[in-house]
Amino acid sequence: MVIGFVPDPQILQNQSMLYISLGIVGATVMPHNLYLHSSISQARKYDREDPKSIHQAVRFSTWDSNIQLTLAFVVNTLLLLLGAALFYGTNSDLGRFVDLFNALQDPKVAGAVASPVLSILFAIALLASGQNSTITGTLSGQIVMEGFVHMKMKLWARRVITRLMSIIPVIVFAVIYHGNEAKIESLLTFSQVFLSVALPFSIFPLIKFTSNKELMGEFANNKLIEYIGYFIAVVLTILNIWLIYTTFVPAA
Repeated sequence: MVIGFVPDPQILQNQSMLYISLGIVGATVMPHNLYLHSSISQARKYDREDPKSIHQAVRFSTWDSNIQLTLAFVVNTLLLLLGAALFYGTNSDLGRFVDLFNALQDPKVAGAVASPVLSILFAIALLASGQNSTITGTLSGQIVMEGFVHMKMKLWARRVITRLMSIIPVIVFAVIYHGNEAKIESLLTFSQVFLSVALPFSIFPLIKFTSNKELMGEFANNKLIEYIGYFIAVVLTILNIWLIYTTFVPAA
């Protein structure tokens, strides 16, 4: 916080909405998944000398990515709609996961649908989401180590190292914050926003390389896909810069 800086409440509200929105984008797409999806495409079994086989592999890879991201978009949308329908207009403080867990079994907050089963389902979904994020992060770390750093080691050692690199920072912050749930959850949200900030650094090179006919040949992106990709990357970059600016630069 900047001393002597008192932001307008409306600016704080809008910034908070942008903060959460970018967090959703970062948590859904995740920049390291771009490397993982590229590796999955390369690992497909197909005849690299047969154009028909290559076309089929590219088509399946496209469907894989589109289906996964569409499902992620639908799930996030449904969660937002469900949260708005259940908790809009309540006076409860639902800033933490434990608050949401308790609210889902409280008829005064969630209404007639409140039940312990709903809370358990929420906890299971949260656990599954965390596991999915951890697994993709670990796999992406392995891809980077093998493909970019060319670090070769036994599979078990690779998994231990990538797991420790993701777990140790969490343990360190948990010790620093003395297990304070609110601060740890704020750190979780911040990490998702940071993923959004890091996305353009992966998206711009990806679009550039996949649109290069010298590298991709007939499989290069057409102009429409290239322009749409750059437009999305530019908009995301502008939103990230605006969030950083409004967060750290005091108002005049």
